[in-house]
Amino acid sequence: MKKPAKKKASAQVKVQPAGDKIVVLDFGSQYTQLIARRIRELRYYAEIHPHNLSLAEIKKLNPAGIILSGGPASVYEKGAPSVDKGIFALGLPVMGICYGLQLICHLNGGKVAASAAREYGRARLRAKKVSPLLKGIKPGQVWMSHGDRIEKLPPHFTVIGVTENSPMAAFADEKARVYGVQFHPEVHHSTQGKTILKNFCAEICQMKPNWTMGRFVDEKIREIRAQVKNERVLLGLSGGVDSTVTAKLLHDAIGDQLTCVYVDTGLMRKNETEAVKTRFKKEFGIKLEVVDAEDRFLTALKDVEDPEQKRRIIGKLFLDEFGAKAKELGHHEFLAQGTLYTDVIESVSVKGPSQTIKSHHNRVQGVLDLIKAGRVIEPLSELFKDEVRRLGLALKINRELLYRHPFPGPGLAIRILTAVTKENLATLRDADAIMLEELKKSGWYNRIWQGGAIFLPVRSVGVMGDNRTYENVIALRLVTSEDGMTADFAHVPYDVLAKIASRIINEVRGVNRVVYDISSKPPATIEWE
Repeated sequence: MKKPAKKKASAQVKVQPAGDKIVVLDFGSQYTQLIARRIRELRYYAEIHPHNLSLAEIKKLNPAGIILSGGPASVYEKGAPSVDKGIFALGLPVMGICYGLQLICHLNGGKVAASAAREYGRARLRAKKVSPLLKGIKPGQVWMSHGDRIEKLPPHFTVIGVTENSPMAAFADEKARVYGVQFHPEVHHSTQGKTILKNFCAEICQMKPNWTMGRFVDEKIREIRAQVKNERVLLGLSGGVDSTVTAKLLHDAIGDQLTCVYVDTGLMRKNETEAVKTRFKKEFGIKLEVVDAEDRFLTALKDVEDPEQKRRIIGKLFLDEFGAKAKELGHHEFLAQGTLYTDVIESVSVKGPSQTIKSHHNRVQGVLDLIKAGRVIEPLSELFKDEVRRLGLALKINRELLYRHPFPGPGLAIRILTAVTKENLATLRDADAIMLEELKKSGWYNRIWQGGAIFLPVRSVGVMGDNRTYENVIALRLVTSEDGMTADFAHVPYDVLAKIASRIINEVRGVNRVVYDISSKPPATIEWE
């Protein structure tokens, strides 16, 4: 009996062995870090690098796939950021987001042009063709932010998704494993965005979801030890969540090679300095040096009202005080800081061509000079606040401490929108302490992202008893957020706000009016200065 003929194996694309990370090339989008963050939430590892990373450097990273971020440029602008076209010949999956999609189109022979109907905000995505990138995706909302559009596909590419105004909202060269989406899957408003990113990692890049915060700790400790070797490190400590987590991570890595220096600027919240001393010396057993510099900071800030000037003065004086203490303590090769990615992206663009929003005390010129010399350690600089908190839990830091609200490095100086004086600081400290106390009593403290009292540069008329008053105004800034990049005002019940206002007006001398800030970010920022 004749044996049945064997079935021919279907043709398959040769797939490169999967690496252990997604490399995100940054073209300047304010959302770039969200791409890496969403991927890490899915337990795949991702890290951000400049868009002009060389092919050799990309190969050395051994990525499982590459994502090209969004960005503010147009691909045809003079000097528009680009990427080495050789990435498409590496045999690795590539995905472009917004500007990244347009760049893929442009570099591969397609055509990009200004759109007659620009898309900003919500749109409805519909899959047009079966593709592993859109596996499981139903018609639904995505977030658009673009003025250019694809007019002609590159050879070998097909449309896999459309919206009302974008007939090429998603495309693919399935054989080459190159994909592009015109929308932003990384933002919260793209309701199935995480599924798309998961599809890219799992279905296309064939990665395993094995990245955890515990793994991050192990990797960072190895990096710190390799960088520091037998040298000593000084950490400028604020006592907040970021610097506390940084201190614990460094101490776990290098022990007594770390010395923390707390510069008491006189700009902190009520009783904060004593709490920092107790925590680091008694609870953590970390070497701590305290510098009493309140008078010097207040002298330097006298009559200064411009917020950027305040930040520059505080940043420089902090470095001066820190440097003087460092000199007294003897040579330390490295400076450590608890810098987060939100600090980096809002101040100085180090990864890509993103726009500067405001300067930060940890990005003043002296610090930038040290960064250039390779003498700054910032182990949290790729993390958002919620990730730092999870890192702190992995380091076994007290949960109550980790879930304190963010507090600005320059302290209360940028919450006083006029001259910084001892009197104004005392007023704001008392008002702020009352606000925090009532938020905790009401159960609202843990329901909001950040709360702060703001000393306004105005006075208002009031009546206390039978007497006319003309006194200070305090604003309450209470916001909800996931990561600090966007925020909305917290819808705190009126009775809670009324209790806070009543206590401040009755208990804090010199205040006769309290107002509530109901602005969102954007267009406003969380801090007023």
